[in-house]
Amino acid sequence: MENPFFIELLEAGMVVCFGAAWPISIHKSITSKTSKGKSFVFLLVIFAGYILGVSRKVITDTYSIAFYAYCLNLLMVGADSMLWLINHHRHDKKAQL
Repeated sequence: MENPFFIELLEAGMVVCFGAAWPISIHKSITSKTSKGKSFVFLLVIFAGYILGVSRKVITDTYSIAFYAYCLNLLMVGADSMLWLINHHRHDKKAQL
């Protein structure tokens, strides 16, 4: 008694819930202009997880709503990672002055 649509909907819901925090994290990175309090390794692990999720969807040819949720989260984690690098570099420059 398996309903593929319902299963995909549950997965999409999970990914959307996980992704709900990323806009807040990105906003914090932009406004605080610091990398303190964030782990770049953590961001990379999450990024790798979303890469694996997207890869699974591509390999199994299941381009559902969950696929697009994975892609959106991947973009947000990538953006937050880039902001971390920018802020970390900015902090290093200030420390050298």
